[in-house]
Amino acid sequence: MSMNMIEKILAKASGKDSVSPGDVVVANVDTQILHDLSGYITANVFEREVKRKMKYPDRTALVFDHHFSPPTEDRAKVLERSREFVKTHGCRLYDCGSGNIHHVAVRRGMVRPGTVVVGSDSHTPVHGTLGCFAAGLGNNSHAATVMPFGKAWFMVPNTIKVEMSGKLKHGVFPRDAALWLTGQIGEGGAVYKALHFTGPFIQELEVWDRWLFPLITIDIGGKCSFIDPDEKTIKFVKEITGQSFDVFTSDPDSVYEDVWKYDVSDLEPQVAASPTLGNLQPVNGGFAGKPIQWAELGGHGGGRIEDFREAAKILKGRKIAKGVKFNAVPSSREIFSQALDEGLVKIFFDAGATWFPPSAGSNQAINMGAMTENEAMISA
Repeated sequence: MSMNMIEKILAKASGKDSVSPGDVVVANVDTQILHDLSGYITANVFEREVKRKMKYPDRTALVFDHHFSPPTEDRAKVLERSREFVKTHGCRLYDCGSGNIHHVAVRRGMVRPGTVVVGSDSHTPVHGTLGCFAAGLGNNSHAATVMPFGKAWFMVPNTIKVEMSGKLKHGVFPRDAALWLTGQIGEGGAVYKALHFTGPFIQELEVWDRWLFPLITIDIGGKCSFIDPDEKTIKFVKEITGQSFDVFTSDPDSVYEDVWKYDVSDLEPQVAASPTLGNLQPVNGGFAGKPIQWAELGGHGGGRIEDFREAAKILKGRKIAKGVKFNAVPSSREIFSQALDEGLVKIFFDAGATWFPPSAGSNQAINMGAMTENEAMISA
């Protein structure tokens, strides 16, 4: 029976020879990643209601990336409670300043091809970039099945093949293509679907640029996304982990619910605005010239060394505009160190930007200064 990559992974993880869309499986979980916004909720349910030992504490990590600088004593107590939980149960902790949850999980070797990865963050499907099945779960599912049993149940999703071709014009980047694709598919356009990103455009990208495509899964309502692992993927993961791992790829005759084809050759730079990502336009289509008070380079998809290098080309020898505050947020400590070594930190500093700790940035709008209803931010 032909299967695609995630079907093969779910079959192996649930002890089956094969699975098909619509099947319900109970799969062994290889990695569980939680962040500080919900990790303590999971911890409370686990200790007060489940009352069991954690079966595989070494497979579970808490990353403090949203409230990396607690603005209130109540938020500080949440982190304190989570630290106590980690100490009690022996799971991993990446405390404030470690970086964004997903980048930390990758750089600490917790994400490998052929595995099942679950997380409390809605962007967990991004790890499908590395050839694994990755999905977000609710807090109670983490507490009730993953922590005590090392398992989670899933309905095998139908898969849509997303074939991308073409070459981007000068000044247009993979981030523009991913944002544009979100608008093309539409919010809720792929509810509980698996998205298989493929085609010459995807294959030519390096791993951290591929990352931007599974990242959009939650924005279009999908269950998971994936890119079949190739030599780039295997080299990338081996350099980080030094480990061997199983590699699954989709059979050539895999069955898809649909095939969507997109050519990125004519794309212009894209901007999405409030109230939702569906409000998407080329930058010259109505957003150019709008005043902003804040700019940020960071977040789940930003804060990569690729982002800082491109920005530095523009900032070098210049100053940011009067009245604008520009925040630079590395995705991990490794990226900040790399930015230091390449001289990028000084370029940003001299231009008037402010560096923040490796984290999810202003995701919750309280660590880095809240905004008023009259202010606007442009962000990656």
